[in-house]
Amino acid sequence: CTMAYQASTRKSFTDALRMLPLHERPALAVFTSGGDSQGMNSAIRAVVRMGLYCGFRVYLIYEGYEGMIGDGEDGQEMIKEANWGLVSGIIQLGGTVIGSARSARFRTREGRLQAARNLIRRGITNLVVIGGDGSLTGADLFRQEWPSLVDKLLKEGAVTEKQRRDYASLHIAGMVGSIDNDFCGTDMTIGTDSALHRIIEACDAIATTAQSHQRAFVMEVMGRHCGYLALVSALCCEADFLFIPEEPPGTDWPDVMCNHLIKARQRGKRLNIIIAAEGAIDTEGNAISANLIRDTISQKLKYDTRVTVLGHVQRGGAPSAFDRLLGCRMAAEAVLALLDARQNPELPSIVVSLDANQAVRLPLVECVARTKAVNEAIQAKNYAQSVELRGKSFINNLATYRTLKKLHSPANACSDSCPTLLIVMVGAPACGANACVRAFVRTGISNGFRVLGVNGGFDGLVKASFRPLSWESVSGLTSSGGSCLGTKRITAEEVGIAAVAEALSKVENLRGMLLIGGFEAFSSLVQLFQARPSQPALAVPMLVVPCTISNNVPGTDFSIGADTALNEITQIIDKIKQSAVGTQRRVFVVETMGGYCGYLATLAGLAGGADAAYIKEDKFDLAVLLDDVRHLKQKMHDDCGLQRGLILRNELANENYSTDFVYRVFKEEGKGVFDCRSNVLGHMQQGGTPSPYDRNLATKFGVKAADWFSRVLSGGAAGRPATVDESATASAAIVGITKRGTSVRPVTELLSDTDFKLRMQRPDTQWWLKLRPLLRILAKHDSVYESDSVQRTLSAQGLAEEDEIAL
Repeated sequence: CTMAYQASTRKSFTDALRMLPLHERPALAVFTSGGDSQGMNSAIRAVVRMGLYCGFRVYLIYEGYEGMIGDGEDGQEMIKEANWGLVSGIIQLGGTVIGSARSARFRTREGRLQAARNLIRRGITNLVVIGGDGSLTGADLFRQEWPSLVDKLLKEGAVTEKQRRDYASLHIAGMVGSIDNDFCGTDMTIGTDSALHRIIEACDAIATTAQSHQRAFVMEVMGRHCGYLALVSALCCEADFLFIPEEPPGTDWPDVMCNHLIKARQRGKRLNIIIAAEGAIDTEGNAISANLIRDTISQKLKYDTRVTVLGHVQRGGAPSAFDRLLGCRMAAEAVLALLDARQNPELPSIVVSLDANQAVRLPLVECVARTKAVNEAIQAKNYAQSVELRGKSFINNLATYRTLKKLHSPANACSDSCPTLLIVMVGAPACGANACVRAFVRTGISNGFRVLGVNGGFDGLVKASFRPLSWESVSGLTSSGGSCLGTKRITAEEVGIAAVAEALSKVENLRGMLLIGGFEAFSSLVQLFQARPSQPALAVPMLVVPCTISNNVPGTDFSIGADTALNEITQIIDKIKQSAVGTQRRVFVVETMGGYCGYLATLAGLAGGADAAYIKEDKFDLAVLLDDVRHLKQKMHDDCGLQRGLILRNELANENYSTDFVYRVFKEEGKGVFDCRSNVLGHMQQGGTPSPYDRNLATKFGVKAADWFSRVLSGGAAGRPATVDESATASAAIVGITKRGTSVRPVTELLSDTDFKLRMQRPDTQWWLKLRPLLRILAKHDSVYESDSVQRTLSAQGLAEEDEIAL
């Protein structure tokens, strides 16, 4: 990959811009266009504040391209200069506060000419576009035409020769805001995760009433040309049948679907959920509507069948934590990309994308062309190509759904004499663990294994408390929180390595053990691996699936349960901040969980718009606390419209500077300016139902884990070796997701990255610590944010099979 110049050069350029008089600084404008999506306001807020930090004058363009064109003097008011306080308090709002509209006038050259005139009057030559492929295509066309538009304005006398020289080029940086996730080149678009939250909430609610009355429900979700929402929703709610445009059913779908539903009822299933994208078709291109599906079921099966069309509910509501963070990260990269473009005008228009867990700058035109190619493939009935163009994420989701939607075990399902895998849950409960169990059990059975669950962690293992897990027994686990097998925060060493080895030696045909949990699970794996020379019974393949809200397990950027906890914290923060509306100025000090790891505090602070987040990894003292008090007092005195502040503290950030101590410092030092309140969130962070992200991540990890055992235990179901070489490091590993995607790494590779005393990954290897400067910048602190994004072409984005992306 190539960057325009190094971060040090960018900082020098930024410092130079900030030293210029305000009227001499370059101008940047941000606008939203096309359909709205949750998370756009987070992106708008971050663009404004990051832009001001980088030395730009920042403008908001209201009502999209229509506001850019305007109508005379009144129209010019649609382009307004923004200050830091103007975007305060919007991060938790859905939709877009600056409005969005589709513009027929901008499609004409006359409209673009008027838009150029309005931008040049304000010195705006840098645009951040938040919208779909149509909006981004229009922006790139505008950029290409810009020189000729300026020349025409000069000829008409609308601009001066000096303006023509100063504003000779237009720079574009795009972000995709679309709930459909239909843009090629990014794993997730802004708004998709929030839309999935709305859909899954509805599916979970419908499941209870459907089960009570033995009903079938047909859910229609958005996705005119893209079935992503329908596909992931089907995975997350265990839907019986799925209709998407990329993989349509044959014309005999009524018989296939009805036969499937009959078998489901015969096996005791009381509810049926069918999910259809609004653009669903059959292989001949005939539309399949929700009403058609309902009528088919009612007429053929006489089932009580209802239709729920979610419609614009999917676009509404508060954005999820994921979308808020995605908006912040993408916006920061978009501003930095424009900063780079000022130094290198030859750079093409880019769109900021997310590849696994890495920000990527891709050529805008290339991404738009590929997105249009998907629709063309569907129109040409080349459905295999449309799936391929959607990318590895879509392909893997589809393959996983096909495997897990089966009603019963495969014909070759194993008996008690077959190779056996154990599942042990270790550590504190986290939402999504049960979804992982379901995916692992069904994939394991499909691969020819017998799966046993251990009740109560290692304590249950030494007591031989086992539970056979069948295909049917794990049905319905995806939506449930907690731990279906029971879990304890006891490591293998605490129970006794010899006792664990003896218990494993008594399990008939044991071929491997899966540990689902947090740092206790990781520590146990290390302990068992190191004890192999003295305990031969431990020489079986062992794998850890990271599952903890603390997200402190080495070898992965994300653990199952962390996203659900973040959403719980973010929702509580929204309510806490709302409680201060209409009262005197108030600062809240909130304590989050996380052990010694500051992930939850940092990411919740960024998603909740916090002023500071105190964590163990980033040392702080009394001077820092007093400086933050002064900073808050200054912001409340300034004309920022700030009425409240938010301080987060990780529970074990500092043994002396406790949450109560921090609260008392702020309360005392803030007298006369603001009041102070303290909140300890406690175990509510572990509760709730799993978020769509955690359900999907857990499902992928479960499938990946089962396939890993099949690969490690070479050969067919019969003839697998009972044990592996005790020195085989590859047989003790952890599955995780990193910048490049999901991978399985031997535990020995991670020992040097682990701080066993503080029970977490070593801070200098933590990706999220790089976001802490961004949190401070968005809170008006002075800091240094260094981008870790890469610039590449779409064709260079392909990943090896072992690095397949998780979402």
